[in-house]
Amino acid sequence: MKIALACDHGGLNLKNAIINYLKENGYEFVDFGTNTTDSCDYPDYALPAAEAVANGECDRGILICSTGIGVSIVANKVPGVRCAHCHDVYCAKYTRLHNNSNVLAMGEKVVGTGYALEIAETFLTTQFEGGRHERRVNKIGDIEKKYGK
Repeated sequence: MKIALACDHGGLNLKNAIINYLKENGYEFVDFGTNTTDSCDYPDYALPAAEAVANGECDRGILICSTGIGVSIVANKVPGVRCAHCHDVYCAKYTRLHNNSNVLAMGEKVVGTGYALEIAETFLTTQFEGGRHERRVNKIGDIEKKYGK
């Protein structure tokens, strides 16, 4: 599984911790930046990472900013991306089981590093349940088509 990663200056420390986790666990990844704590604009990094998931270059994505809100908004503008803003393991599990989310957003200033790694691991290892949830996910795709996204 190949993971798209991106952050702004407010998420750099957590992104680096996630990179270490991915390396230790044999995941491939593409780092879309940023790689500095200099102030920057999160859309510049979240967008190419989300596009990489949408176009199939990467299987899933993890986006980080101070709160996780900004990067999740950006990612959800990309057709084919279902980004979930999660700060607990339960939500990370159920967004995969029921929503087939393909991008995770987190906030470095909201969740501690150790727990964030558990959230990321849950997101990466939980498979979509399908069944009745497939119908619901398909309706999300229909909404994207309706609004030309």
